[in-house]
Amino acid sequence: MIKAFLRTEDTYKSITLESDQLEELDVSNLVWLDLQSPSPEESVAVERVLRLELPTRQESEEIEYSSRYWEDESGIWINTAFLVMQGEQINSETVSFILKDNYLTTIRFSDLRIFTEFSRKLRLNPRAFHNGADVLSGILAMRVDIDADLIEHLAKKIVTIGRKDPQSFENPGQFLEYITAYEDINITFRENLTDKHRVLSSLLKSTMISENQKKELSMMMKDVNSLTISANFNFERLDYLQNLFLNHLSMEQNKVIKIFTVMSVIFLPPTLIASIYGMNFRYLPELQWPFGYPVALGLIILSAILPLYVFRKKGWL
Repeated sequence: MIKAFLRTEDTYKSITLESDQLEELDVSNLVWLDLQSPSPEESVAVERVLRLELPTRQESEEIEYSSRYWEDESGIWINTAFLVMQGEQINSETVSFILKDNYLTTIRFSDLRIFTEFSRKLRLNPRAFHNGADVLSGILAMRVDIDADLIEHLAKKIVTIGRKDPQSFENPGQFLEYITAYEDINITFRENLTDKHRVLSSLLKSTMISENQKKELSMMMKDVNSLTISANFNFERLDYLQNLFLNHLSMEQNKVIKIFTVMSVIFLPPTLIASIYGMNFRYLPELQWPFGYPVALGLIILSAILPLYVFRKKGWL
C-alpha cells in the first residue's frame, strides 16, 4: 500500500495510490510517502518516479551499522527498529527512512500504530511540519515517547512482582521465569535505545539537517539517555529481586535441612541402643535379665527425649 501526504496551503492531504498512479504524483508538494508492505511492482514504480533505491526487507534488517545509517550527497538512508507490544510479548519491526530533497519516504512491513497516530497529528497540526526532515523528527520523537511508556510499564510490573510474597507462587521456578522474561524484554529495550542513540547521533552530524531540527534531535538524545538509565536501573532491580529470592530460597532449604539434621540426631541414640541389643551373639550380659526389655525401652525413650530437651533449651527448635 502506498500513501502520499501532499501539502496544500496550510493543510495536508493524504491519498492512497496504486503503482500505475505514481506517474501523476505531484512530487513538488510531496512531504511524506509511506509504503506499507510494498509489492515488487510498487517498489519498482516508486524507484522510477522518485529516482531513489529502496532497500529490501533483508537489507533493512541487517545489523551492521553501515546498513543502519548512511548518507551521501543525494539523501539520508536510515534503518531502525520499532518495538511492538503484543500482550506480554515484545517484537521488533524494522522501518526504513529515506530523506531526499524535501520529502520523506518510509518503508515498513507491518501495520504500526505509530504511523496512524502520526498521520493524524500531521493533519491536525500541519504548521509544525514543513518538510520531510520535520516529519522524520516528529516520527522519531513520537517513537521515543512510546518507548518511555513501555519502559515505565515494565518498571511497574517489576515493582509489582517484587512486592509479592515468594510463597504465593506455585513453585520457585515460576518467579525465576518472570525475572527471566522481564530481563529479555529489558534487553530488547536496551538494544533498541542503543540503535536510536546511533541514529540521532548521526543525524546531529548531518549537514542536511537544519539547526532548529538539530535542537529537537538534541532533546530526543537527552530523552534516550534518560531512558537508557531507566533500562539499566531495571536490570539492577531485577538482579536485586533475583538475589533476594535466591537468598529466601536458600533460607527455606536450610530450614528443611535443619529439621532433617535434628531428626537424625534425635533418632541416632535410640537406634544405637536398639542395634546393641539386637545383636545375635550367644552371650549377652542382660540376655537373661528379667527387667532387660523394659530397661532397654526406657533407655531408648530417654535417649530420644533428652536431645529434644537440650535443643529446645538452646533455642535450636
